[in-house]
Amino acid sequence: MRIGLQVPYFSWPDAPQSIGPTFGRIARNAEQAGMSSLWVMDHFFQISMIGPPELDMVEGYTALAFAAGQTSTIELGTLVTGVTYRHPALLIKTVTALDVLSGGRAWLGIGAAWNEEEHRGLGVPYPPVSERFERLEETLQIAHRMWEGDESPYTGKHFQLERPLNVPQALRRPHPPILVGGGGERKTLRLVAQYADACNIFDLGRAGVKAKYDVLRRHCADLGRDYDEIEKTVLTRVSLSGTGGEKMPSGERTQTVDQFVERLGRLAEIGTGTTIVGMSNDSDDDVYPLVAEVVRQVRDLAPARAG
Repeated sequence: MRIGLQVPYFSWPDAPQSIGPTFGRIARNAEQAGMSSLWVMDHFFQISMIGPPELDMVEGYTALAFAAGQTSTIELGTLVTGVTYRHPALLIKTVTALDVLSGGRAWLGIGAAWNEEEHRGLGVPYPPVSERFERLEETLQIAHRMWEGDESPYTGKHFQLERPLNVPQALRRPHPPILVGGGGERKTLRLVAQYADACNIFDLGRAGVKAKYDVLRRHCADLGRDYDEIEKTVLTRVSLSGTGGEKMPSGERTQTVDQFVERLGRLAEIGTGTTIVGMSNDSDDDVYPLVAEVVRQVRDLAPARAG
């Protein structure tokens, strides 16, 4: 199993002056601890699950480009870009630029978007959910076309491209991995089965996550897609400590390495290949030796395969 890190919070002491140095240190610590990937949210206001909208929030692709310059091996992505925020072709150019400049480490994380407050606050159009999913599917089609080098015109219901030229091309072949976030059973997981290299499911517990995987498996069967080709990823939270049980400012209790490894084992048993964690103490240098021990212990946890 691989372990990634999501950084959703930037309101560290002395922000905004401290944001660059702190985020850079987190990226380097994550890489040195053996984490496979680094993710930021693609939001412009802080989300309500973490804090009020007035908390610091940096633009996602700028943050990832900054992290690319601080690191050399860790993979980089948004968890996830809202399809409404950027024109599809410009989004693919952005991810391609990140891939080229990072030496082939970019992911395209994308979803149907949901945060109406920041859309309205910043004047970004917020179509009905049905239209957002139409736009998401067209964006996925455009991504595949541009990364295949197909410059022929694209005509969709919402987007028309006369020449979807993408030069330079991404270094990663056949293209930067595409992750579609969300657990919607009728639309989102169907789009994963049809277009994506990975899904991302919130940690609903072993039974809840497995139920989502079962839906994805059925969509794959309907579309003739090999279910085992798709990387199954789960987003969860943990704060590690040597003893466990301490109460964090967020209200959660810390866990020991052994406790967290046990959780990860249960996710591997149902097919999870990557767990992406948000940590309340991600800016604490002392937590990363514990992270490194988790990475070491779960490295040989192979996700269960279909059948």
